Amino acid sequence: MSIGASIVCVADGKMPGLIAALRAGIRYPVIEMRPEDAPTRLAAIQPAAVVVDKPNTDLELIETIVGRVGKLEGPYVPVLARSADGACDQPSVLPIAPDAAPARVVARLTSTLRVRALHATVQRRAAAQDGNGKVASYRPGDAPEQPTVLVAGRGGGYPALTLAVGERAGLIGALGFETAQRYLDGRDIDGIVIGDGFSGRAVEGFLDTLRSDVRFRDLPIVVADSRIGPLDLDQLPNADRVRGGPDRVMAHLLPLVRLHAFGARLRRWAKSLESKGFVDADTGLLTCNAFVHDLNRAIADCEKRTASLSLARFAFEPIDRHTSLDAARIVGRLVRSTDFACQDDDGAIHIVFGETDLKAAHVVARRIASVLKHTMLVPDPDAPRLNPEVSLVMRKPSDTAETMLARVHPAAIAAE
Repeated sequence: MSIGASIVCVADGKMPGLIAALRAGIRYPVIEMRPEDAPTRLAAIQPAAVVVDKPNTDLELIETIVGRVGKLEGPYVPVLARSADGACDQPSVLPIAPDAAPARVVARLTSTLRVRALHATVQRRAAAQDGNGKVASYRPGDAPEQPTVLVAGRGGGYPALTLAVGERAGLIGALGFETAQRYLDGRDIDGIVIGDGFSGRAVEGFLDTLRSDVRFRDLPIVVADSRIGPLDLDQLPNADRVRGGPDRVMAHLLPLVRLHAFGARLRRWAKSLESKGFVDADTGLLTCNAFVHDLNRAIADCEKRTASLSLARFAFEPIDRHTSLDAARIVGRLVRSTDFACQDDDGAIHIVFGETDLKAAHVVARRIASVLKHTMLVPDPDAPRLNPEVSLVMRKPSDTAETMLARVHPAAIAAE
């Protein structure tokens, strides 16, 4: 994190409430600027974040600020803007609700600064390991995959909401909060839309569940049903009520979910660096070379102890990158502590079942295949579910990693 970085507040007039809240709740110095001065003064300082607090956001000003920030080296610099229309046509600008109190602005800024701190940590570790620290900057349009959004609803507006989300992000639909909770526990979710069809008490109960679990407190959340009464959004810094159609909902939500997906990628990147490159930063599974290395070591250990070892390959029809990565991350949550896995270049997933004979491996593999079939994303929601093709072998006395991989598929991975 750059020394001397500051929080820059851009507004037409004095904003004592917001400035006081920022100085009390943020550890950075706070600099006030008028809109006409911002383009020039921003070039002379190193902002940690920029907050544009104007009732009617000047799009030209936002574009100028985003351009200035985009030229900065170092960790991510969030730009937050108060706007009724959400993202102001800038995918990297984080929305602030027009009526958001200073405490809500500080809470959202604090959440985004955690991503900045994580980005700085990953850059520093990368520089220490390879000497150049080449870690991607935050550019929403260059993300390796789409974010994943959970839409919960059962009313008349639910189909339009899911259509709008599915056009711009990975979609997971839930007709009830119990189903939504299961998805949250078992999937990588970057944002939630709560549509119509629920009572105010049910929505408040679901929000209370999110508040009580630290894993979900930073999730972007939009409550899109205007008929529900007041809601307590405290301790949920990225939660808002958005009135309007599905396009308005998505304009508000997308910058937040893209940033959440970037934060999740940074956490996988950090694990990859901690493992010295043995863990793939995209999937969270082992890299192919690390997988082959560990498979050879597991085979040698089994020979000493005459233990069982099985290998499964889960292959898919041609799928897009987002769906492929989603499948790998689901597997990462399903494998046991004695198992390890990787994803091949063709998208197939290999899993080693330690201390497992062929009969038991069949049971485990069927369960994993069933979970993948019923939960992994599909590019077309109207298309049939993807059914992975499973190949399974058990270690023979003469086997090596290469021979076991060849038996599940002739063109399977091999160590470089």
